[in-house]
Amino acid sequence: MAVGPGTLPEFFPIAGVRLGIGSAGIKKPGRKDLVVFELAPGSRVAGIFTRNQFCAAPVTVSRQHLAQGEPRYLLINTGNANAGTGERGMADALSCCQALADAAGVTASSVLPFSTGVIGEPLPVEKIVSALPAALANAGENHWADAAAGIMTTDTRPKGASVELDLEGHRVSISGISKGAGMIRPNMATMLGFIATDANIAPDLLAQLASELGEQSFNRITIDGDTSTNDACMLIASGQYDGPEITADSPLLPKLKEALRQVYLDLAHAIVRDGEGATKFVTIEVSQAANQQEALDVAYTVAHSPLVKTALFASDPNWGRILAAVGRAGVDGLDLGALEIYLGDVCLVRNGGRAEDYSEQRGQAVMDREEITIAIDLKRGDVNERVWTCDFSHDYVTINAEYRT
Repeated sequence: MAVGPGTLPEFFPIAGVRLGIGSAGIKKPGRKDLVVFELAPGSRVAGIFTRNQFCAAPVTVSRQHLAQGEPRYLLINTGNANAGTGERGMADALSCCQALADAAGVTASSVLPFSTGVIGEPLPVEKIVSALPAALANAGENHWADAAAGIMTTDTRPKGASVELDLEGHRVSISGISKGAGMIRPNMATMLGFIATDANIAPDLLAQLASELGEQSFNRITIDGDTSTNDACMLIASGQYDGPEITADSPLLPKLKEALRQVYLDLAHAIVRDGEGATKFVTIEVSQAANQQEALDVAYTVAHSPLVKTALFASDPNWGRILAAVGRAGVDGLDLGALEIYLGDVCLVRNGGRAEDYSEQRGQAVMDREEITIAIDLKRGDVNERVWTCDFSHDYVTINAEYRT
């Protein structure tokens, strides 16, 4: 169950980036569960990772390797998170890096590992190592769709975005894939996201873009309020296009940044649309807040409320649940008589109570939609924030109750 058609785009190949897909049989025999990104020499990589203190071994290793030199390969496995696995988990992640490095003729520190799946179980290193040769052998520039499927876990459909643009006569391509459907309240990014461009982006700027764009997209989505141990989102610039290096003061940057932003947003929204058991795609807008923190506190309190989320699933315009969530968001000195709450274009709350022109029929018409906006105008300042979430359905409970069976 998911919201919207969810069809993959036509992916534009990224010069200098090849993708290989393998089947290690980590959780299910024959399933595509291994993806390798091969990056041309000179490619630049920046990333953001989970802030969960129980971060997975591959997160630790990827951070270390990213700081040590020039990444040449990304290795992603599904079916096993290699998280909560202690020293053995670190050794297993490093063993997989070494195996790929030996097969590709590079150093182990040039391999960045990523894992997603069940927490607390040892990584099946032998299965992964055995599947590496086939994944390397089939690497190609046009395998983005297969890679999008290869990084799925409880996702019901692959997720991708791709754009092509002209920067003053220089053609630039951007393609990306992401995965995630549950354990999603990224405190950095999505569970896994990979965006690549053939533009030549200065290293400092690349790191800035990875952080800023991740904050505006993946860090504004939530399915269930749980931050994964394995979150990672990487931005790759192969530098293979025929234009100049793009720096912070480059006239080419604004157009490129906007295109990257759209790819990030599309990938983040795709996760919400495919949230475990989701039937609604919900935008929560908080306007006129005194500061960013209170805007996000209000947005996330509404987004995480089980009562709000179950009302959304039932298409029940029980607006009192939204009002209650706003009231417990911890905003000091909230002026109840000034704020307004809207469901779509229907005002629910005004002057401290139900809006005089509200009717159940009008509220129901909005709640019957697949895509809904809840807008809260705090009337306190000039800060606006937006968060995306989904509803809670029976299927969410079933999926997570049966996750390991």
